[in-house]
Amino acid sequence: MPRGSYLFTSESVAEGHPDKVCDRISDAIVDLFLGHDPQARVAVETLATTNHIVLAGEVRGPSSITPDMLEATARHAVKDIGYEQEGFHWQNAKVDVLVHAQSADIAVGVDAAGNKDEGAGDQGIMFGYACRETESLMPAPIHYAHAILRSLAEARHSGAAPGLGPDAKSQVTLLYENGRPVRATSIVVSTQHAENLDQAEVREIVRPHVLNCLPKGWMCGEDEFYVNPTGRFVIGGPDGDCGLTGRKIIVDTYGGAAPHGGGAFSGKDPTKVDRSAAYAARYLAKNVVAAGLADRCAIQLSYAIGVSKPLSVYVDTYGTGVENEEKLAAILPSIVDLSPRGIRERLSLNRPIYARTAAYGHFGRAPDADGGFSWERLDLVDSIKQALS
Repeated sequence: MPRGSYLFTSESVAEGHPDKVCDRISDAIVDLFLGHDPQARVAVETLATTNHIVLAGEVRGPSSITPDMLEATARHAVKDIGYEQEGFHWQNAKVDVLVHAQSADIAVGVDAAGNKDEGAGDQGIMFGYACRETESLMPAPIHYAHAILRSLAEARHSGAAPGLGPDAKSQVTLLYENGRPVRATSIVVSTQHAENLDQAEVREIVRPHVLNCLPKGWMCGEDEFYVNPTGRFVIGGPDGDCGLTGRKIIVDTYGGAAPHGGGAFSGKDPTKVDRSAAYAARYLAKNVVAAGLADRCAIQLSYAIGVSKPLSVYVDTYGTGVENEEKLAAILPSIVDLSPRGIRERLSLNRPIYARTAAYGHFGRAPDADGGFSWERLDLVDSIKQALS
């Protein structure tokens, strides 16, 4: 049964947050390789600090992709985010490329050969989740936290809010009654800004974006609306704080409202089940909820390196389901092939579609015409219902 009244909080970080800058660069490199060779293998991490970017990792792909191309890709990603600051500038930052060939020991376990199908790129557990709190079937706190930052970013890029910088964070606390969100009790937004703006001015720039993103009547009281609580946020991005790929895994997923397997997504090609199986688990969970079989659904998958089939499929509908969870766990693998190859082919993941996922969440986004966010499709509803009948 759902709890009575309680508060739940989720945070988001903008594309200019130091860790998100690194996620964006790493995913842009994944796109670079997949754009040249859909079967390329990529595991590239990024570190960013004051006017310095470091790329490190393992790849297997065309020799035509040179270190100079990797550096150019990193610079373009930083430019697109909007960093042209003294302490972090897309054109002036030093870029070190420390990327080498993929381990042969990993390749032999993952590659298909003879009668052996392609195996998982690593062991691990992955979760997917969906619920009825929003139209996107995402938890409401993370949904609105992302929406606020996307709105601010759009205003910054369009020139409507020239005083804002790329680095920003949001945090949304919602009151739940009888298990349903009813209003915000506090909102926190910290955003980098120009030297000539004071805290009160930034607050009024931010306010309409918050009001427009929340449902009518959901805004918190004025004393719980926090904008730049320290009073000043001029130095930001990697100049203010070191960034690393893969440090915002809760922001990337469900804002803490659902379990997380621990693996990051960015910088990894889709043979890595940390990424592809988490997408598949969301795909299944979302379709279960959309089919009317539960109000909330979490799905766990597990894998072993070099093994093609999942070791386990677990379904939890939190007492909201209309079907037996064990039955759901049994039929879902018959609807979607959950081997690494099966997931990649079903969701068409061997495409350069990943840079766009690096900020504002990997889930709850509309599917793109070119195959981006394919795991958000609702094309399994009829198949699930038929399998259960």
